[in-house]
Amino acid sequence: MNRTVVYAIGGNALSSPTGDDQEQSARILAGVMSDVIDLLEAGWRVVLTHGNGPQVGHLMSLDANQEMDSWVAATQGMIGHSLAINLDSILRRRSRPEATSVVLTRVLVDPEDQGFKFPTKPVGPILSDKQVMSEDWDIAETVRGPRRVVASPKPLRILDLEVIRSLVEKSAIVICCGGGGIPVIEKENYLVGVPAVIDKDHLSALLAIDMNANALIISTAIDAVKTGFGTSEEKSHSKLSISEAKKHLENGEFPAGSMGPKISSLIQAVEMIPNIRSVLCQPGDAIKALRGDSGTTITISE
Repeated sequence: MNRTVVYAIGGNALSSPTGDDQEQSARILAGVMSDVIDLLEAGWRVVLTHGNGPQVGHLMSLDANQEMDSWVAATQGMIGHSLAINLDSILRRRSRPEATSVVLTRVLVDPEDQGFKFPTKPVGPILSDKQVMSEDWDIAETVRGPRRVVASPKPLRILDLEVIRSLVEKSAIVICCGGGGIPVIEKENYLVGVPAVIDKDHLSALLAIDMNANALIISTAIDAVKTGFGTSEEKSHSKLSISEAKKHLENGEFPAGSMGPKISSLIQAVEMIPNIRSVLCQPGDAIKALRGDSGTTITISE
């Protein structure tokens, strides 16, 4: 029986937030490609989602007059094409039968969502002191430095879900939900794009739930979930129960602009599908993480 995994790739894996470390980005992307092939060879059907924070922020800085939802759509095409062409080349060399498919993905959000009132989602590169002082943007300090922040409403419904599902059933490697999806609202029986960036980890969890997936993998730069990060009491966790993870969230261990959404997304998946493998790991460690030999697994109980 085929098993389905939703694998979330961070936007920084595709382009570093400062734009000056392409060698590191290439290494990370190579790890992602390795994971996909390993998963296919282990019998998994793979659905890829990806972030777009650095890319959408860069495009927004080039043309502030273009609607943000259009830039999200543009990054879905750009990044989806890049991932697909890399994967297609590897699949051909391995003589594997799978095809790739990139799905432009729209996501329904609530126009009254609090995310529109309190922008929190970092986009674009690290800002210089001059930009912080001169640009008329919402700006927040992140772990890596100051970045522009935009509205980040919660995803309600993936409008292209059935298209994604049908492609997965045909054994395609589906690349979808890029950048958290294109946010739209319903207005007088029409769909209208809105200026926001949905968190890709939250949407990846929703996709995994809607697909009744067997696993959700969130890949990131660290090898495991850590508490006391950067202090003398720093501790890595190979496993956390839902209650433990929630307690650490409430205690502020996982910042809202970085690890917080990843942990809450992994929790959400397990709450809705108790038997799902819900893991965080570095690119290149997917199979080991699914075995519990690497990364961090979120479980229903201790």
